[in-house]
Amino acid sequence: MKLSLVPNVKDLIGGARLDPAGALDERSREIFRLIVDTYLDSGEPVGSRNLSRLLTSALSPASIRNVMADLEALGLIYAPHVSAGRLPTEIGLRFFVDAFLEVGDIAERERAEIEEKVRDLGDRRPVEALLTEASQLLSGLSRGAGIVVATKSDIRFKHIEFVRLDPERALVVLVGANGEVENRVLELAPGTTASQLVEASNFLNAHVVGRTLSEARVRVEALKEETSRALDALSRQMVDAGLAVWSGSGVGQPSRLIVRGRANLLESVTAAQDLDRLRHLFDDLETKSSIMDLIDLAESGNGVRIFIGSENKLFSLSGSSLVIAPYSDSDERVIGAVGVIGPTRLNYRRIVPMVDYTARLVSRLLAGGSAARRP
Repeated sequence: MKLSLVPNVKDLIGGARLDPAGALDERSREIFRLIVDTYLDSGEPVGSRNLSRLLTSALSPASIRNVMADLEALGLIYAPHVSAGRLPTEIGLRFFVDAFLEVGDIAERERAEIEEKVRDLGDRRPVEALLTEASQLLSGLSRGAGIVVATKSDIRFKHIEFVRLDPERALVVLVGANGEVENRVLELAPGTTASQLVEASNFLNAHVVGRTLSEARVRVEALKEETSRALDALSRQMVDAGLAVWSGSGVGQPSRLIVRGRANLLESVTAAQDLDRLRHLFDDLETKSSIMDLIDLAESGNGVRIFIGSENKLFSLSGSSLVIAPYSDSDERVIGAVGVIGPTRLNYRRIVPMVDYTARLVSRLLAGGSAARRP
């Protein structure tokens, strides 16, 4: 299966005027592939003498250097140091992914390991445990950092209750149909009574049980006139506050980000600039800024998407690559994404089917399916 991912390499080189696939003859393509393969395997630059030993056809180091000069002029490779070998540029890696990368099915051993880890969760799993396990699995199998991002709005209401703590604060107890429980402290408007807390709880439980956050908002809006008749102003405020707390907007976290395996990213660090790159990445992950964009990135494509270096606007300063795929609920709505983040020399051939399989497995489990059946 050959990937065709955006942005297209034509848009990155020469303002869409130059297509490297058409500019390279078979010899140039082979040399380019060897340079990229060596980089993905070892992270090291490769020179003309080593390439001459790897090529299937006899070619002198001088001829190879001429080809490398052409590849460098196209922006596909560069020399990290004077007299050094060559490494692929980010544009070169994108070209390699678009033009050469072929991805097969996930390895049977890795498929079995993923299924074994999640099978026991079954219908008893809390969703958080399932997502954490998915992140941990991707980290262990990829030797990168496994990430899972999930919206809050995918959770369906089961019960909500306001419990007064003191005259100015109440505890909001939120129970999801999946068993998740959240407790948040909410500031009360002056004059809020215990009976108004009960009225707001009863109204929400009567009208939004079994609905997602977005569905609940639509339902409450549709009942606007009924709400005005049934509840006074302070009780209506509590209804709105309950929905706001459920969405996470009260604490600025409309979604969950689970990251496992950050230590894996430190294993290949060999230079100070690599440490600085990872510092930027860890800062981005800690702040969780714009993490909903991860779902947007995954949802806007079809299946697995690969973002290399600066193509990934969320982690562009860290120069990292991101392989990500969306997962869905029983209504086939995209409610989250799973993926792997790591250095640009990720093993894309292996990681792409792994991320794809994990995303489809999570989708089936969230829809109530069995881990034993292959997606």
